[in-house]
Amino acid sequence: YRQNNMCCFPLSLSDPIVITVQAFLQDNEVVPLSMTHQSLYVSVETQVAIAGIILAGVYVLIISEIVHRTLAAMLGSLAALAALAVIGDRPSLVTVVEWIDYETLALLFGMMVLVAIFSETGFFDYCAVKAYQLSRGRVWPMIIILCLIAAILSAFLDNVTTMMLFTPVTIRLCEVLNLDPRHVLIAEVIFTNIGGAATAVGDPPNVIIVSNQDLRKEGIDFASFTGYMFLGICLVLLTSFPFLRMLYWNKKLYNKESIEIVELKHEILVWRQTAQRINPASREETAVKCLLMQKVLNLESLLRKMMKTFQRQISQEDKNWEQNIQELQKKHRITDKVLLVKCVSVLAVVIFMFFVNSFVPSIHLDLGWIAILGALWLLVLADIQDFEIILHRVEWATLLFFAALFVLMEALAQLQLIDYIGEQTALLIKAVPEDQRLAIAIILVMWVSALASSLIDNIPFTATMIPVLINLSQDADVNLPIKPLIFALAMGACLGGNGTLIGASANVVCAGIAEQHGYGFSFMEFFRLGFPMMIMTCMIGMCYLLATHIGLGWNM
Repeated sequence: YRQNNMCCFPLSLSDPIVITVQAFLQDNEVVPLSMTHQSLYVSVETQVAIAGIILAGVYVLIISEIVHRTLAAMLGSLAALAALAVIGDRPSLVTVVEWIDYETLALLFGMMVLVAIFSETGFFDYCAVKAYQLSRGRVWPMIIILCLIAAILSAFLDNVTTMMLFTPVTIRLCEVLNLDPRHVLIAEVIFTNIGGAATAVGDPPNVIIVSNQDLRKEGIDFASFTGYMFLGICLVLLTSFPFLRMLYWNKKLYNKESIEIVELKHEILVWRQTAQRINPASREETAVKCLLMQKVLNLESLLRKMMKTFQRQISQEDKNWEQNIQELQKKHRITDKVLLVKCVSVLAVVIFMFFVNSFVPSIHLDLGWIAILGALWLLVLADIQDFEIILHRVEWATLLFFAALFVLMEALAQLQLIDYIGEQTALLIKAVPEDQRLAIAIILVMWVSALASSLIDNIPFTATMIPVLINLSQDADVNLPIKPLIFALAMGACLGGNGTLIGASANVVCAGIAEQHGYGFSFMEFFRLGFPMMIMTCMIGMCYLLATHIGLGWNM
């Protein structure tokens, strides 16, 4: 009988290596023993440098838009795996596949199917007209209401789910008001990320913190965590609205052309995308593609005539909103009331189960399973005959992007990047004089978390930082309470997601859906609005942390 055992342990190159093998045998027989070793060829610092170069390369590809962000993430993950192979730590294919977070992908896929069927009812158009009616044609009250509802919903629902439900409504609403949807969507997703930080279930980093058994022993449970974070995020939200208004001060939210020209341009884009998606495998498909391209050419000719006769009119407020409402209500109404009832019923059950999952973990049903089961249930109820139409509306590029991103982040973690950031943060805190140590530790953990979360996925970063901070608080020489450090980590990790387009899952999902509707926004368009908002919200969050822990001494 043969048994193979593999052991992994670090070796010091400067000291002599002694390995002792002790065996207890039943008989005095000869037992063969074979030993092999595999050493990593580079130091930790070199691995971190390689990881940094790969991450920088991915960002250059995404920012410059040389390739699509999905391909950039796939190339980055391939480069990271190649680096691991070169240093002697090549993972197997099974290991790489296990790195992918299938619960998140299942949640995304399930919600995409639900929203695709929901859009068939005309409900999103109806909501857009109602919101227009409530705002009485005024833009800023409408944007603030949308952002506030998004923030409140995301405090209890997953941020991704919130944006999947909100993005189609917002796009239809902006089309009705002749607004550019891009700026409104970016504002919404920023407030979704802020709102998600308010509760223990709103954002994945918060879930990781509350689920940690060592932190529960320190008194960081669902109620205490939510109570503290909710107060801080309310303060952040109050200051964020005026700052958002200031950021948008010189931005032209209205389209500079008439609504007819905007709709015609969008129609041309949709027809062209439809034609490009047809694979001319047969003679009939080739004929259909030619017809669609001819339609595009005819519409472009019509657009040129309209542009010649168009007199530019930029209105800051719609004076004829009452007359417009009557026209819009005739045009945009519920098209399938039976399907709407089915969709609302299934979605209500799915959202209720999300809440139950958050507060009653003993049901052992993950968010991904809930979304998939809901999608299957609705597909059966709705009696969808042409299943391919629904599959065409699934954002496959977004799903692939997340799968590649999970592999990339785990590979960077294997290259010691995240551990290195945590260790360097701990060393910096230890170097500070004791009387200023808590204040510096809060500021340092907060800003390192925020900047790291805007560049890399905040889930592995949070999971890595928790043990680092626990060890730091238990170090007798450092003498720091754990609660302020954990709250600083949570605040930074959640708010840092607004820094870049790939800083949070909700950002990527929103950009993907907007792109599918013909209103895609670039990395830099998001960065110009998201990064200043991240800096401002983190400043307010830092002031709240310092006031409560240093000023009021809420450390126990």
